[in-house]
Amino acid sequence: MKLLCISDATDTLIYSSIAPELYRDVDFVISAGDLPLRYYDYIQTMLRKDVYYVYGNHNLEDFGRMMKGASDSFIYAGGHDAHDMPIFGGHFLDGKCIYDKRRNLIIAGLGGSMLYNYGDSQYSEKQMQWRINKLVPRLIYNKKRFGRALDILVTHAPPLGMGDGEDLCHRGFSCFLSFMEKYKPKYLLHGHVHLDDINAPRVSVFGDTKVINIYKNYILEDETLGVKDV
Repeated sequence: MKLLCISDATDTLIYSSIAPELYRDVDFVISAGDLPLRYYDYIQTMLRKDVYYVYGNHNLEDFGRMMKGASDSFIYAGGHDAHDMPIFGGHFLDGKCIYDKRRNLIIAGLGGSMLYNYGDSQYSEKQMQWRINKLVPRLIYNKKRFGRALDILVTHAPPLGMGDGEDLCHRGFSCFLSFMEKYKPKYLLHGHVHLDDINAPRVSVFGDTKVINIYKNYILEDETLGVKDV
């Protein structure tokens, strides 16, 4: 499986005329936030790929309405109600756990950053833990039904001490560490921390989980994702 992962900054490659051919073998797109909704709409239209996304702490267009519509923590891909859908394209993942039956993938999203000025999509450590707790019944069900709790966790902020920043805004969440330890997603994909050097190391490992900073544009290839029969 091949995923186009994006976050925080638009990419001129995606806007280029060769983009449909360049990304033709991508299965779908994941965004870790801080991008305009119209960017997702453009990607879905031009690349003809599904986009799954969470919010960051910037580019919060339609944030209030979308979060109000996120009362159900679990959905099947393609099963969104009209009130769950944004003005522009994309599948809203923030605070949800999605089972993509066609690809046999379980994906969850926890967007937002550490609380630093009481703006939207900012959370204290306790608030983020509360958001995790809302997903726990579904994660337990997934473990029983599918043999694993989760394949991919999409966050905006990184885990604490894993590529995060020293300032409060860019500090990672320690509850993501305990989440990975307990539920063992194969990947945690995050953004938020900009990479001045696009060739800087992006990947680290915590237990069974690969943690990847997907700032701007990152291609994730894994032939083992989604291989089991439903």
